[in-house]
Amino acid sequence: MGLCVTKATSKNEPIEELSIATVDPTARKTGKEFPGWLYGVLFVLFDAVGIAALQIGVSESATRVQLSNNMWLTGWGFVGKMFTSANFVAVLNLILWGVLYVILLMLTNRFWVATPIFLAVTFIVAVIEHFKVSIRYEAILPSDLNFLKADAGNLMSFTPPGAHWIILGALAVFLVFVALFVVLNHVDGRHGRMIRFDNKGLAAGIRLMVFLLPSLFFGLYCDQVSTVGSWANGFSKALGDTPSMWDSVYDAQRNGPLVSFTRQLNPTIMDEPSDYSEATMKEVVKRYEAAAEKINASRTKNMTDSTVVYVLSESFSDPARVPGVKLNKDAIPEVRAIKSGTTSGLMLSSGYGGGTANLEYMGLSGLSMANFDSSLTSPYQQLVPGQHWTPTINQMWGAPKNSIAFHPYEPSMYSRATNYKKFGFAHFYTLQGDDIIKHRDKIDRSPYVSDKATYQSALEDISSTDSNQFIQIITMQNHMPYNDWYADNEFKATAADGADSLGSDEVTAIDTYAKGASITDTETKNFLDELNKLDKPVTVVFYGDHLPGIYETASQDTNNSLALHLTDYFIWSNKASGSQGKKIDNSVYSSPNYFVAQTAEHMNAKVSPYLAFLTLMHKKVSAMEPPVVNKIQGWDRIPEGQDIYLDAAGNPMAEDEFDEQTKQLMTDYKLIQYDITAGKNYLKDTDFMDLP
Repeated sequence: MGLCVTKATSKNEPIEELSIATVDPTARKTGKEFPGWLYGVLFVLFDAVGIAALQIGVSESATRVQLSNNMWLTGWGFVGKMFTSANFVAVLNLILWGVLYVILLMLTNRFWVATPIFLAVTFIVAVIEHFKVSIRYEAILPSDLNFLKADAGNLMSFTPPGAHWIILGALAVFLVFVALFVVLNHVDGRHGRMIRFDNKGLAAGIRLMVFLLPSLFFGLYCDQVSTVGSWANGFSKALGDTPSMWDSVYDAQRNGPLVSFTRQLNPTIMDEPSDYSEATMKEVVKRYEAAAEKINASRTKNMTDSTVVYVLSESFSDPARVPGVKLNKDAIPEVRAIKSGTTSGLMLSSGYGGGTANLEYMGLSGLSMANFDSSLTSPYQQLVPGQHWTPTINQMWGAPKNSIAFHPYEPSMYSRATNYKKFGFAHFYTLQGDDIIKHRDKIDRSPYVSDKATYQSALEDISSTDSNQFIQIITMQNHMPYNDWYADNEFKATAADGADSLGSDEVTAIDTYAKGASITDTETKNFLDELNKLDKPVTVVFYGDHLPGIYETASQDTNNSLALHLTDYFIWSNKASGSQGKKIDNSVYSSPNYFVAQTAEHMNAKVSPYLAFLTLMHKKVSAMEPPVVNKIQGWDRIPEGQDIYLDAAGNPMAEDEFDEQTKQLMTDYKLIQYDITAGKNYLKDTDFMDLP
């Protein structure tokens, strides 16, 4: 743009043309101005360089976790899946990172100043990602921002060996870009000036508008992208965002670090109950203090005078209960016998083929996924890292030294390593990190540590101390995939009489799974036999987290939804406990949020007001979970539909048909859960969680 003015001093003099250019009048032209289209091309190019750097930052150990096959992760795959599967998540990342690039351009109004700053920030983030993935196999999370505020001085202690070479390499690449920008700035007669008008007010107004619009877009996107049904969430999903919340590194590799990060910034946890206040919570405390006093009048023991062991048995369930499937022999005779002689039943699971950590969270917290907003897909990633107060049942055993966890796999999965520290566990024994699990034997061609080895590691810890503990065991032996691992597999699956035939791959998976479940069955019996020999009282809560996602034929029938979400559980005590052989009422159906209250009842142990509430809640609603579907657990988690509530006989209950007492309990449950997770923690300074 420009304005030309003519001036004539006399009619015989030639016309002199004065040009008022739109470029900076103080700028020193050193070359031809770059056209606008070239700036556009360079913008996209450097935006892509930034995305590539971020992808490289999370590419370390891209094959370290192999729970799935055929996953495009980094490099060409991140871009290539646009052509192979119409997934445009790479474009989504370009848009989001490009929006930040535009904001920076408007702040500086100089392309050759903003671009090196943009790349410098990108390279710094990529290097930090690389370091964190290398050390902890975890991508940068929003909770890390709290670390920067509180402990930024210790950042260098988190750098891996050889970090200086990575830093020097990144610096060298950056300096090459800087040199290029210096040259281009010299060649560009425009010197990268973006908004050029003689009218400074107009120029400032346009810059402000171009700054504010992308800022508003990015801010609203970050605020709403984690909320199911929002425009931002729909926008991300439309371009291919496929949340993989079980593994932050894999999620960042699959969907891009920026997309993965923003998705966890502002999850909708729960709607605030209309009557939530400090006064209301005091009434809740008073109500269940009275309930606890009444329950405790007939109980004689203390829960923490025993060691309590939670065993989350990966994918454990009875294959014989799956509609349309028949096995040539019983896969779980030992567990079936154990269940017949103690408190036991079927557990309603929120997952099918996945979602382990959500069941684990409910078991440790006593809270229910049914009460959370559908946008909260994984409390371990979206909720716990930002919580100021995280009461879990292991904390009833006092000092962290009394809380020990075992999981023969990656400690970073579901951010467990970080969360277990927050829960108050002194040790979390896994395959990586400071606490390495002692026994790591595998069976035949299986890629996972056997249940026998996991039980042995825990048993040695339990046996080595007279102190009473809370022990958390999360097994891995029966994790997917099920690829004919076992050398001598006597199990053969066929279609039940009158049922649809099974596919060959489905049969192979079921056969493999059944053999693994059979091994778990035997080793669980052996584990309990060893605990029975101890002089110290021990109670075990054993449960399968979900069914394996291998029943393709059964899952085609929506009438099988409930059957595909029922696993086996039992609560068992050794001879020294005085509770062996105890069976409690209303145990036929349950969900993991009730296990701690059921355990107290099984042990005849006194309860806190919180456990008194859960005890009463379980009497009215035997099991509760979000809506269930016949598909492998994804991370959109909850489809639309009614939450599942089961009565003592396993029949679905309609929420609008609850009696007044049940409605009051449900109202109180939501108040309690909101206060702990999203509210002001009024309960923290009361005795609501305290055992007598």
